[in-house]
Amino acid sequence: MTSQMRRAAYSIPSNIAEGCGRDSDAEFKRFLIISQGSASELEYFTILAKDLRYLAEPDFILLKNDVNRVKRSLNNLIRKL
Repeated sequence: MTSQMRRAAYSIPSNIAEGCGRDSDAEFKRFLIISQGSASELEYFTILAKDLRYLAEPDFILLKNDVNRVKRSLNNLIRKL
């Protein structure tokens, strides 16, 4: 699960960077949507880690807030394009 969480977390900025290098706003938006999917995947894994008691509640809350902040930022950027 740690590997999957890391992969999802790295995928978010990687897709943003790749989208920045594309030729159009539509292509950039597509990569932002992919990033949003990776953020949702990361959110799921944090919930799963908490449910399996791999993650303490205070750590879960911090991670959940961070992931939600990233998701809101991506959503705002997607709406602006």
